[in-house]
Amino acid sequence: MSTAALQDQQQPASLLRRVLLQGRYEALAMLRNGEQLILAVVLPLLALVGLTVTPILDGMGSSRINVAVPGILALCAMSTAFTGQGIATGFDRRYGVLRFLSTTPLGRGGLIAGKILAVLAVLCIQVVVVGLVALALGWQPAAAGWLPGLGLLALGAAAFTALGLLVAGTVRPEATLAITNLLWILLGAMGGIVLPAERLPAAAQAVVHFLPSGALGESMRAAFLGGAVNGGAALILLLWTVIAGAAAIRWFKWN
Repeated sequence: MSTAALQDQQQPASLLRRVLLQGRYEALAMLRNGEQLILAVVLPLLALVGLTVTPILDGMGSSRINVAVPGILALCAMSTAFTGQGIATGFDRRYGVLRFLSTTPLGRGGLIAGKILAVLAVLCIQVVVVGLVALALGWQPAAAGWLPGLGLLALGAAAFTALGLLVAGTVRPEATLAITNLLWILLGAMGGIVLPAERLPAAAQAVVHFLPSGALGESMRAAFLGGAVNGGAALILLLWTVIAGAAAIRWFKWN
């Protein structure tokens, strides 16, 4: 074999291929983890069925399922991007995986890009699964809402990914586990993501609109119920993405 051929074999893969391979690895790791699979798929489906068979959402739309599905899709984004990715990153940091990968040709930027790609890949699977179940239950989304709805879902995933990396990169893994799970419960129940603000206590209604959970939930309902774009909620999501992302870059610890 010629020297030129040997040198070609020794060259690292392109950055795009490295990111794609890392994203594939991260996505498969999330899907193979039983606890994360429950958090990402099983619990949102149980919440969907619960909201469909109970009168909690009565009077808010043409049917319970139509009001419930946008919030459940938003919950899927928070489950994967914030809780799932936060926990995985926290323990990767604890065991030195992040420090090792950051010194490889993948680099820190490629590692973060791979994590974002994994979140989007898993989120696509969640949307398909939840969407099929919802359609079987009678979901009738506004046709004009698909494009803004999926765009806002991606923006919400970016915001929650930034928040998850911020928590995972600044506190101990055990604390990351506790914080992300606790916030998942609190934001899921009282953060305006599953239940609209009108169904929450008066004290919470003034706050939830400014939370990433409330902004994502409201914007998803506006899209899939009326085919509209809630510009204020989208702006809040963008601000959370920028601020949390900047904070994660500034304070993230790789070891």
